[in-house]
Amino acid sequence: MGPKELGKVLETCVEHREPVLIKGAPGVGKTDVVHQIAKKTKHKLIVFHPVVSDPTDFKGQPAVVTMKNGEKTAEFLPFGDLRALLEADEPTIAFMDDVGQAPAVVQAALMQLILARRVNGHVVSDKVVFMAATNRRQDRAGVTGILEPVKSRFTTILEMVPDKDDWIEWALQHDMPNELIGFINFRPAMLATEEVTSDIINHPSPRTIANAGRLIKMGLMGMEVLGGAVGQGCAVEMIGFIKVFNQLPNIQSILLNPEDAIVPTDPSAQYAVVAALVGATTKDNVGRVFKYAERLPIEFMTLLAKDAVRKDDSITKTRTFIEWCHRHQEIFV
Repeated sequence: MGPKELGKVLETCVEHREPVLIKGAPGVGKTDVVHQIAKKTKHKLIVFHPVVSDPTDFKGQPAVVTMKNGEKTAEFLPFGDLRALLEADEPTIAFMDDVGQAPAVVQAALMQLILARRVNGHVVSDKVVFMAATNRRQDRAGVTGILEPVKSRFTTILEMVPDKDDWIEWALQHDMPNELIGFINFRPAMLATEEVTSDIINHPSPRTIANAGRLIKMGLMGMEVLGGAVGQGCAVEMIGFIKVFNQLPNIQSILLNPEDAIVPTDPSAQYAVVAALVGATTKDNVGRVFKYAERLPIEFMTLLAKDAVRKDDSITKTRTFIEWCHRHQEIFV
């Protein structure tokens, strides 16, 4: 399922204190969606990294303890984040990231903690809910598997996959470059490539596409730099699209004369002009934007309207948008 759908499921599971394991390819946003849910549900987030942990991190440090009668006994004493789980007095998500890469002995230490919610006589606070994430074995990310008893400790295992609309909504909210958003609208397959390799190169994914966006904003758009971010094949297409984007008529000239401004006929240029207009749309100029949009093919007009609302939903309250919806009721059927 995509990030937005997954987020809704996680929100419900957090509410009912049900542990969930999320699996998916590297860079699809598994960790981000857990951070978003923690923020949305007002939970404190404690992140564990079992791949670099020791079993004692999840069962306590062995120590000799002096009892009240003076006798000495050996116990496992919780410390660090484990103690925080035992003493939590506010809603808390305990998130085990990259759990599939953890050694078997560390995974085994997690079993009692997740299901029994106790470890060596210490009880986990009822304010805590467990979540975990892992790559898949086919991703060549060092995942050798997850112990069967560990998997069954989770109420459900959900696979997260990239979703173009979810990524674009995220990109609009995080100030990604307009030309990059237009490129993903034009080539959504770049979010879901299944390339895996042991070579030291990147391949397209939501994470690496966002990295490319930050490079573009810095003015670093050479083949070597973008190729190092998203792979050579994706970089070639991305740079080609950006050249089309940069050759568009000035967006301000479109807004000044929306009834006579040139409307491109090439699909890549149409995606580019839509992305540029979305970036420029405000509730003050939405009338001019939609006047130009009416001259675009219907699928591009609809795309412009949808992305403009994602960027700034205040335009839905404008007379222009309400009238546009009335004229194009067939789009919403």
